[in-house]
Formats: sequence, structure tokens, C-alpha cells
Amino acid sequence: MTMKANASYAVDPGTSRGRAISEAACPMRSPFHRDRDRVIHSTAFRRLTYKTQVFVYHEGDHYRTRLTHSLEVAQIARAMARMLSLEEDLAEGIALAHDLGHPPFGHTGERALQHALQDVGGFDHNAQSLRVVTHLERKYAGFDGLNLSWESLEGLVKHNGPLHTPTNPFLKRYLSEYDLQPETWASAEAQAAAIADDIAYYNHDIDDGLRAGLLSIHALRTIPLLAEVLDEVDRIHTSLSEPRQIYEVNRRLITRMIEDAVGEARNRLSRLAPAHADDIRRSPHAVIAFSDEMSEHIASLRSFLYASVYRHPSVMRVMDDAEQMVFELFERYRSDPALLPDDWSEDVRTASGNGAEEVIADFVAGMTDRYAIQEHRRLFDATPELR
Repeated sequence: MTMKANASYAVDPGTSRGRAISEAACPMRSPFHRDRDRVIHSTAFRRLTYKTQVFVYHEGDHYRTRLTHSLEVAQIARAMARMLSLEEDLAEGIALAHDLGHPPFGHTGERALQHALQDVGGFDHNAQSLRVVTHLERKYAGFDGLNLSWESLEGLVKHNGPLHTPTNPFLKRYLSEYDLQPETWASAEAQAAAIADDIAYYNHDIDDGLRAGLLSIHALRTIPLLAEVLDEVDRIHTSLSEPRQIYEVNRRLITRMIEDAVGEARNRLSRLAPAHADDIRRSPHAVIAFSDEMSEHIASLRSFLYASVYRHPSVMRVMDDAEQMVFELFERYRSDPALLPDDWSEDVRTASGNGAEEVIADFVAGMTDRYAIQEHRRLFDATPELR
């Protein structure tokens, strides 16, 4: 079967800007295929199995975790890349790696570490993902990290768009040594991975919210986009059980969002007429985006989910306890680094400047939910049940 050629504005694996540590090319895989495989085989990727998306892992077997979320993002990113004739392996690899830096308990853990590190530059999970793939993975004989290609690193750093004034200390140091052109947009492949992240989490948070009893089908009808999709499902299927109805709504909503983003991307690409991947980077705006109409729908959906799921009292109660747990772990290790495993406590002892706090943050951010709970029980007299 003849392989479909990529567009001229897709990133060309044959002209990759290379790796920080030079390596011989793989005879069987492109640089971006190799990057994707390294992410999948990383320790940090496996830990995502027991890291919270919205609901703590032990609250139910069917809720999303950071791992299943990352897999859903990768599937959507690859599909969009194919529709837009982009480099699929690059889009998929960035999608799989985008949450490697998330601490336990999701954004709750991130808030705890941001608070703990507020006097030394704060904490950002995107910067921590870069730290994981350039420094913290330690399995290869010739280097620390995964030694990913320039293009994959660029996609991680610019997950939320250009960085005109990066503030994270590690990110600033890294960018001073290895120019990822933070002030420009990332490649179209990285932009596809970023919007795939939005599509995945909006839809699976609806599904998980329904499973948890925080949402109802009736409540979904208050959101115009969801009401349209529900009416469409009801016209085609007159007597579905609720689980099948929920899945139909999810799959159709995902399809609508993907089709909208791809259609808007084609319009923007037609106007920009890029001849090279760097033309995408130099564009004054993103080329992969939702239409204005879909953006308005998504803004309504986001507000609905914040009020009904993310800020629901039962979720907030668990997350408040989890945030306190992560903060207490960091403070306990800072006050007594000997409580850390031997190799980590040695790194703290030999660190200079704010290096000790960075090491402790690395250790805590790398924890799974269940390991954080286990460590808290070891170090404190009382640990919340997080239920």
C-alpha cells in the first residue's frame, strides 16, 4: 500500500534538528517514531496508571487516569494529524508525553507544589514534563532523560502556546542552553496534540461525571451543544439504556469537535499558505484551533463542568485533603531530607542554591496517588481517606 505523503508544512523527520546528545539514526524508525517509543517505555509513563485525572484511582475502576487520558489524547492527535497530512508519529509522541510531569492528584497536587515552591520560582507541570524527559528518567547508558528530538521537546514546552516570558527556573535554564524558540508557535503537530488534549478531557470528564452521579442527562440538556447531540441521539435511537446513550453522546461530541477543529485548521492553513513547518511557527496565531462558534460552545461547557464536576463539594472535599497531603509531604522532606530514599537524600545534601527544593519537588511530583498516600501514612499520625 502506498503511504500518504505529508503536507509541505508538516515537520519532516528527515530534517529533524536532532537531539541534545548525538545518536546514530535508527535503521527501522524515524526520529519521531523513536521518541514515541521512548515515552511509552519510560518509568514516568507507567506511573500515570495511578495518577488522578479527576477522581482518585481507588474511587472506581472505570474512571480515567492520567494514563488513559494520555492514550485518548494520542488517539485523537494522531487522527487529526492524518486528516491534515501532518507527521503522525510526532503528534502522537507529544500527546503521550504531555502529562509526564503531573504530580499525584492532578492539578490539586500541582497547586500544592506551587504553594510549597512559591519563593523559589513555583511549579508548573509542563516544565516538569520537560524535566522528566531531559533529566529525571535515568535508564540509558549514555545520557539522563530520554534524549528526545528538538521537535518533540518544542511540543512539550509550547503545549499552551508561545512562551514570551517563561518564569519556571528549570525551564529558563534549559532554554538558555538549548534554544527551543519559546516565543514562536509550536509545529502543527504539537498544536494538534494540544487541542486533542482539550477534546479528550472535556468529553471524558462528562462521561466520568455521569458515572459518578455528579451530572445527569437532564442537566446536560442545559448546554446548547450537548442538547443538540442528545436530540440527535434520541432521533436515531429511540430506546437506549443510559450507558449506551452516554457513550453515543460522547462519541458524537468527540466527532463534532474533531471535525470542527480540522475544518477550522484547513481554513487557516489555506489563508496562511505555509510552504514549510517554520511558516507554521512564525504564524501570528495558532493554525489548529476551534471555530468561533465551537469555542463559544466549549466555553459554556467548561463553565458547566467547573460548576458541576470540578467544584462539586464531594470532589472539592477529596481534593482539598489531597492538596494538604502533598504540601505536608514536601514540607516534611524539606525539614528532614533523611526521610527520603538514600539516593534522593544524597542529591538534596549535595545540591546548591535552590537545588534541594527542586530535588524534593522531583521526588514528590513523581509519586503516584497511592504512593503519596502510603508515604503520608508512614510519616504522619493521621491520613485522610480521600473518599
